[in-house]
Amino acid sequence: MNTKEAEKTKVLVINGPNLNLLGTREPEVYGSQTLVDVQQQLISLSQPYNLEVDFVQSNAEAELIEAIHEARNAVDFIIINPAAYAHTSIALRDALAAVSIPFFEVHISNIYRREKFRHFSYLADIASATLSGFGTYGYSLAMLAIINQLPRN
Repeated sequence: MNTKEAEKTKVLVINGPNLNLLGTREPEVYGSQTLVDVQQQLISLSQPYNLEVDFVQSNAEAELIEAIHEARNAVDFIIINPAAYAHTSIALRDALAAVSIPFFEVHISNIYRREKFRHFSYLADIASATLSGFGTYGYSLAMLAIINQLPRN
């Protein structure tokens, strides 16, 4: 690995169930941007800062947990939209706690303006921050928070 590559800060962006349908699923709640649109925005935002950004989306909880495990000792930050798993998955919480990677929890909709069961997140109290209700811009806000933590030249 060359020196320039070694200096890159690595960010893993994880998306949970049904986010593969972003742009067509309930656009009145989630907007019209697709997951590919979000990924392109994050890549554009991160390029000037020498960040390496990888993306994972799965509807399967076990695959998300495996991605988190694989990130251990390889990734500096995680941005995660756990989708409905925020409200149900202790296993996802345990995986994030086990790898000790700072992470930002993102929800496209304002979970506190929705059904009562969505008001609680198993991840929120161990997240560096939780962004809810900013639409897909929440991903960019999480990336900006990461950029803000990078060492200044």
